[in-house]
Amino acid sequence: MNLKQIDFSKVLSDDQVYDHMMNSYNQLGRDWIVHQWSWMNNIYSAFKDHYKYLIVISLVEKTLQFYDQMNIQYSFDQFYSKPNLQIEKFSITELCDKLQLPKETVRRKVLELEKLGVLKRQKKQIIIDRSVFPTVKPERQVKTTSKYIYLVSEIFNNDKIYSKNLDVKYIESVIRKNFSLCWRWFYRMQIPMIIGYHEMFEDVATFHVWGTVAMNQAFNYKKSLNNFKAKNLAPDYMTFNKGIIEEEGASTGISAMSLSDMTNIPRATVIRKCKYLVEHGYIKSNDKKQFVMTGFNISKILPYQKRVFRNKAKFLRKVLNLLTIS
Repeated sequence: MNLKQIDFSKVLSDDQVYDHMMNSYNQLGRDWIVHQWSWMNNIYSAFKDHYKYLIVISLVEKTLQFYDQMNIQYSFDQFYSKPNLQIEKFSITELCDKLQLPKETVRRKVLELEKLGVLKRQKKQIIIDRSVFPTVKPERQVKTTSKYIYLVSEIFNNDKIYSKNLDVKYIESVIRKNFSLCWRWFYRMQIPMIIGYHEMFEDVATFHVWGTVAMNQAFNYKKSLNNFKAKNLAPDYMTFNKGIIEEEGASTGISAMSLSDMTNIPRATVIRKCKYLVEHGYIKSNDKKQFVMTGFNISKILPYQKRVFRNKAKFLRKVLNLLTIS
């Protein structure tokens, strides 16, 4: 049997991915915001409660970690071949420590998941019943993430730090084939992000609303990057975010009703979250009574974003290296 040799000169490092990602943010920023906004919508749509979903995926991630440690891999089809997923035993204290949430909140959410039939105890086994929530299969998320990875690979090819030419279908096929491994990496990127923004905004729904305001402005700003005014802008993260706020902030706001329609969060809740965001300087109302971001965002959010992007770089590095050797 021939031993496959790995060309380590083609293997990416976390720092390489992070640096090139941040320096190409004008090409990646909007698509990343849309990627994350889609993910947040998926989280909320499962139970109309971000925290219940966070608990479920944390328990799944713990089980995926065990698979990885035991060198067990499942494809997408294998992983979802049964309606139930047996998970490792867990304690409320363990979940509190991992998610940095109050014990009473976690206990209440776990009880609610048990009442919904999502979490079940069968003798000595703990089961997640996938049939209870229809969004359990991340079919669309795998496609969305594959498209984003393709975009990153194209930019890295142009930067000459990544040599393999990929297409979206190939990326999706590799993720689906190595699903239990890749989705553990995915959760290890996403779970700390939610925890960090809960810490910052004191509530995940508030972050979801703020992120939707940001996405609206990023969409409009990306369009302006093709015009003469934007041609001389540097492509880095700070310039992109300043552009969203300073170039587009006064004219591309979004109403509370649109925020509710886009997130499916009730309008009354959205209005309450917007009030909090205005009072704390994250957003403001423009002359059209629409919500826009403020300059306060960059200085306040940058430390959290750096953590998010470091985890993102790790995820991208692992998947791109897997694609290289596949």
